Amino acid sequence: MPNAADSDDVDSSPGPTRLWGGRFAGGPAEALAKLSVSVHFDWRLAPYDLAGSKAHARVLHRAALLSDEELERMLAGLEQLEADVRSGAFTATEADEDVHTALERGLLERLGPLGGKLRAGRSRNDQVATDLRLYLRDAARQVAAAVVGLEEALLGLAERDIDVPAPGMTHLQHAQPVLFAHQLLAHVHPLARDVSRLRDWDVRADWSPLGAGALAGSSLPLDPDAVAKDLGFSGPVANSIDAVSDRDFVAEFLFCAALLGVHLSRLGEEVCLWATSEFSWVRLDDAFSTGSSIMPQKKNPDIAELARGKAGRFVGHLTAVLTMLKGLPLAYDRDMQEDKEPVFDAVEQLLLVLPAMAGMVATLSVDGERLRASTPTGHALATDVAEWLVRQGTAFRDAHEISGAFVSWCDARGLELWEVPDEDLARIDTRLTPEVRSVLSVDGALAARSTTGGTAPARVVEQLAALRTAVAEQLQWASA
Repeated sequence: MPNAADSDDVDSSPGPTRLWGGRFAGGPAEALAKLSVSVHFDWRLAPYDLAGSKAHARVLHRAALLSDEELERMLAGLEQLEADVRSGAFTATEADEDVHTALERGLLERLGPLGGKLRAGRSRNDQVATDLRLYLRDAARQVAAAVVGLEEALLGLAERDIDVPAPGMTHLQHAQPVLFAHQLLAHVHPLARDVSRLRDWDVRADWSPLGAGALAGSSLPLDPDAVAKDLGFSGPVANSIDAVSDRDFVAEFLFCAALLGVHLSRLGEEVCLWATSEFSWVRLDDAFSTGSSIMPQKKNPDIAELARGKAGRFVGHLTAVLTMLKGLPLAYDRDMQEDKEPVFDAVEQLLLVLPAMAGMVATLSVDGERLRASTPTGHALATDVAEWLVRQGTAFRDAHEISGAFVSWCDARGLELWEVPDEDLARIDTRLTPEVRSVLSVDGALAARSTTGGTAPARVVEQLAALRTAVAEQLQWASA
């Protein structure tokens, strides 16, 4: 956010609305003006800047710096300006350096010299720090609500196909049977943590910089506590230098966005795999997939692929802001103008990709028969054989070797574990008795994993219920 001078340079005339020009004989060079301008992207902070201006007007009145009549006119002027901004009747121009300059121009046009009184006791430094916190606190709730939409889509799909088994994989190789619902819920949990992180972030963002001025506070008898409460903060930032120089809340928000982007990318990658002809676990709905300009048969998982691609964008935004901040001295430096576009873009992109992902997931068709048929293949029940041997008294080290020999024997003959005749079991190892067949079924393998967090049907139903409760509570916070 631009800030070339303190708010002490007061000029209430409705002439050029540079907020910093009092000690300068002329205007900036064209190259400087072009480099400095930020109103084309920070205009979205206008509602928050106006909210801060109303709160500031009220504390100026309490400090006897505005009369009753002046406060009434000031608030009416700000309300009118807010309505005009909302309707588009008032907009920023190329001549406005930033959102603060544009809004002061609008206020001076409506109130004349009275509008200039609002600048007493504040700087663009504390204004923009406050505006950005207010914007991001709203954005965090919008993003959380969109995450909840994706969580609900995953929960709905898991409930719909609650009895469908799937090959659980490690290294993209068949490992052990799981319920497909268990796999889906494994994506819900990190999304729930993403919302939890945003809520934790909000606790640290819940402090108002307004009243810090340029960096040292104000000699005017203002009340930062009252301003903070007026704007919905818990209180003012305790150190005025930290208030204007802190961008931890920006970097932390971008970390939350980047990690959320990574989680979306991992889900997107799985959907891409599941929708291939080789997997054919799911079919994409026509409304949430695209075709090829040359190959008529194609149905492409564009949403999932875009989610993967945007993860790099989110990580890049975090890297940019951390790099921008790493060598800055206190308090404010113009480098901080570079903090806004990354967060604005991160919010915009998340609010685009999350509903698209939710729609894609909610409309997936799962091929339950194909999943069930492929679940035990690749010797996915070998671990169940080893654990059965352990229950018979065999040390796991030996049980692992026996199960491995069982798999090797089957591989050499092109058989699956359950296809081996009884008489051949003993040839592999005498401890492989026909009773081992009791664990050579998918349903038995699933039911056996009944410890907390396991894939047993009863445990998955418990997971669903707990996540439903958690997601409802997340939505309540996001809607506040």
